[in-house]
Amino acid sequence: MTKLIKVSASILCADFLKLGEEIKKCEDAGVDLLHIDVMDGHFVPNITIGTVIIKAIRPLTKLPIEAHLMIENPRGYIDSFIEAGADIIKIQAECYAPAGGRPPKLGVPRRVKVIDISKAKADIKKIRQRGKRAFMVLNPATPLCIQPLLNILDGVLIMSVNPGFAGQKFMPGVLPKLAALREIYKGDIEIDGGINESTAPAAVKAGANILATASYFFGAKNPGEVVRYLKNLGRK
Repeated sequence: MTKLIKVSASILCADFLKLGEEIKKCEDAGVDLLHIDVMDGHFVPNITIGTVIIKAIRPLTKLPIEAHLMIENPRGYIDSFIEAGADIIKIQAECYAPAGGRPPKLGVPRRVKVIDISKAKADIKKIRQRGKRAFMVLNPATPLCIQPLLNILDGVLIMSVNPGFAGQKFMPGVLPKLAALREIYKGDIEIDGGINESTAPAAVKAGANILATASYFFGAKNPGEVVRYLKNLGRK
């Protein structure tokens, strides 16, 4: 049975001095989505890019732009990322930990066992009411805790590395969680972190239909071959 696989290129590994050319490279290679990793130095111990880059990219391409908000209090930034040109807003489940818990320590990968469903639901509805798609993101150590939200989500992103930096190794321990999600969810499931020719087949077999790639794509001599290889995994 053929499965449609989409490829999302994370510009975190693009050459920012030639960003227009890099986006054209994505288009020419057959990439389906542009992935923007937004980090605020609090949710993860790194600072990357924000709405300014999305505003700069938006006129250059018709590819959908997905903004992965690895930031504290995403609610306060949803509107600004939508207005900048993002088509998909991805919010971290760990930002919706119930009140009263211990404050997270900077540098320690975030994880939660349960989330405040009502707060998460409000932000998901806010995204969708503005005509954009909403994804919930789960860090590697966070279990499936978003079942009550699946009927209003457009997709789920499973992190296969601890977010914060590009070039990390794939964590195969997330695959059972991905497979369990696919058993109960028919929407888009994306996987992000360490995706390459060795790790992508297992991710697709477990149920992922969107593969986010950064260094594997932008470091390739022939990016088009990378995209074709990943998409062909849906035909195996």
